[in-house]
Amino acid sequence: MNDQQENQAFERNWSAYYQAVEGRPPRETLMTALARFDSLLANDRRLAVDLGCGDGRDTVEILKRGWRVLGIDGEEEAIARLQNRPDIDHNLLDTLVMRFENLALPESVDLINASFCLPFCPPEHFSSLWHKIVTALKTGGRFCGQLFGDRDSWAVYPNMSHHTRTEVEKLLQPFTVEFFQEEDHPGTTAIGEQKHWHIFHIVACKQ
Repeated sequence: MNDQQENQAFERNWSAYYQAVEGRPPRETLMTALARFDSLLANDRRLAVDLGCGDGRDTVEILKRGWRVLGIDGEEEAIARLQNRPDIDHNLLDTLVMRFENLALPESVDLINASFCLPFCPPEHFSSLWHKIVTALKTGGRFCGQLFGDRDSWAVYPNMSHHTRTEVEKLLQPFTVEFFQEEDHPGTTAIGEQKHWHIFHIVACKQ
């Protein structure tokens, strides 16, 4: 990648991405987090926020468990796709089109799921975003999702957020880490592009 490319902002064809991942199962980090919660009691409704929810790949699984879900995405197309799904209980789902830099979260959230979306927060807004996530979670609530490492191919893009392992560990200080896996290898994206992945997969319980 040349210097000119390094100075360019990262842009993704989200329509192509949604089509590529359509029908895929929920992410492992979400399933791991959900398994850590006790079964719902009668008339109990836990609240989850699905950040970067896309067309509902993870949202659907949370709704199946009887949770209330607030699905948030910065792309109108994503929310439209989610709202048009026939396989969800719309009575338990609220949605918002909102970008990370303007994000507002409810209080006392049981679960915040952020599958592969937080790296797309501009670096100048990441600290505020992470503070909002930590603050919104109740004690015993969980965060699950991914952060991208400093050796990831996309780390050259100035509008994306990447972190060293030490920085990730610092971000997780308010939590008890229940699952942590680091990937660092060449691979492909959902739409078939070659790239080097450096990913931290995380499930953590707020202390």
